[in-house]
Amino acid sequence: MKKHFLLYTFFALSLTTATTSCEDLLTEEPNSSYDKDTFFDSEANAEMAIMGIYNSISDYRHYGWYEMAAHASDDTYYTARTHSDNTIHDMVHYRVNSTNEWVEMLWQLKYQGIDRANMAIDGIQNMDGYADSENLHTLEAEARFLRAFLAFDLVRYWGDVPFKTSYTSNYEEAFGARVDREEIYDQIIEDLTYAKEHTEWATASSSPERVTQGAARALLMRVYLQRAGYSLQMDGQLTRPDDTTRSTYFNAVIEEWEAFRANGYHDFYSGGYEQLFRNFSEDVLDSQESIFEIAFFQQQDSRNGGCWGIYNGPQVAEPTGISSSEANNYMGRANGFFITVPEWRDFFEEGDVRRDVSICTYRFTWDATNKQHVQQERNAGSWYPGKWRREWMTAETRNKNMNYGDVNYCVLRYADVVLMAAEAYNETGNTSEAWTLLNSVRSRAGATPITSANYQTLLKAPTVYDLPYISDGDEQGRFRTALYWERGFELSFEGQRKFDLIRWGILGDALRLFGERSSVNQGSNAAYPAYQNFTDGKNELLPIPLVEIQSNPKLNGQNNYGY
Repeated sequence: MKKHFLLYTFFALSLTTATTSCEDLLTEEPNSSYDKDTFFDSEANAEMAIMGIYNSISDYRHYGWYEMAAHASDDTYYTARTHSDNTIHDMVHYRVNSTNEWVEMLWQLKYQGIDRANMAIDGIQNMDGYADSENLHTLEAEARFLRAFLAFDLVRYWGDVPFKTSYTSNYEEAFGARVDREEIYDQIIEDLTYAKEHTEWATASSSPERVTQGAARALLMRVYLQRAGYSLQMDGQLTRPDDTTRSTYFNAVIEEWEAFRANGYHDFYSGGYEQLFRNFSEDVLDSQESIFEIAFFQQQDSRNGGCWGIYNGPQVAEPTGISSSEANNYMGRANGFFITVPEWRDFFEEGDVRRDVSICTYRFTWDATNKQHVQQERNAGSWYPGKWRREWMTAETRNKNMNYGDVNYCVLRYADVVLMAAEAYNETGNTSEAWTLLNSVRSRAGATPITSANYQTLLKAPTVYDLPYISDGDEQGRFRTALYWERGFELSFEGQRKFDLIRWGILGDALRLFGERSSVNQGSNAAYPAYQNFTDGKNELLPIPLVEIQSNPKLNGQNNYGY
């Protein structure tokens, strides 16, 4: 499964850069005997350079763990603890400031990956035989996809940021002024367009751990939708493009969707919704629904895997009172840092298979007397995201390390593509086609297709909350309401919900609606305090790390609004 991670590790050790500040990150010489100007002398070395970019996003501090905090809180989940820690809990509960250690690390790792991509692209383009080598163009396409992927994170997390497409080779090039996010979006789209034109569609024999044409097209759809929506500006105002420009972006989404339909390979996973997620935990690769995954491989007793299903899955107590050899017979330990907003479980239809996959109502305690894990049901307010679980991991992988594992993170999957296309159709006036696509997602889950006749029953109180921040006085508005719920039912805890709410301009509204009503906040201490801390016009973006403000004079000492 993780067949290219030996290359990842080799390249990461040979061409890595420091991660302490932008100055260090962008001016350190590669820590090896390799030299950038002589390294790109073979396709094998070019391939190794691409592996180095993948390695940046597979770092346990990046998408392996820290990124989880950047995705929450939204209206579906939060962290189990509320104390201030200058890391995960402050990020999730919107108490984050410019000295937050995890914000600083995420900033550094995203620029590290972009700089590796810039180096690879430049090196490949200057190789002998580049113009006529289809393989070199494909490798460049992978690098450009990964650069776009990381640049998109920069824009979503920080807005206008320093950005360039050339490799930083000296001190003078290390610092840059903010670049308008629209310019960055232009480059992202250019990179993804190149990627889709120079990669092949996935097949049954291809791996979702590597970039394919479908991955490039799916990420383009996500980028266009985010660009069409609201984003926080430097003056603290949420704005979105004019209607004509938005229509252009929505039509671009539809164009990519039509390419998916014409190709015909990607579809809902034939084994069902639960098995789709079991596959991630069981180390099974399937490229039918899973379009792009970030791969993780945990070497024995080292700190280099991911935390999917360990920190954001049901809690598992550590086996104690047994020998290390005996420990391999058990499932290990899972911290259960994240907790679901309990009301969501009642919003699912009884027959919707996604409910019990998405929300896990139990944990595993340890019975030392009988040397066994015991499944224990939990009360509402103590339920966990359930899409990745220790219990689903294979015996071969789950006990390499108590805190890290081999579970991949799926960034792009087909159901999301379908819902993105549905949104674009609705926003361009073809609401009939939008309903057809949305209901195809519901049908796979065993949920009732939504029609005009049952809309009030399925999508109004008391079945779900009435949403005061979405007008449903016409069919287009009713679809927007349905999409709000459907993306929550289908994609909860997968890393997109928060950014959906931001681009729809309703993150603060949603946090307040759910926070004020949730049973976990009815006592004296709010377990889910995001709604109390969230500031509109500030918390839609993260602060630029203080160390970056202090070291980069071209930022003029100015942080994002409100920080």
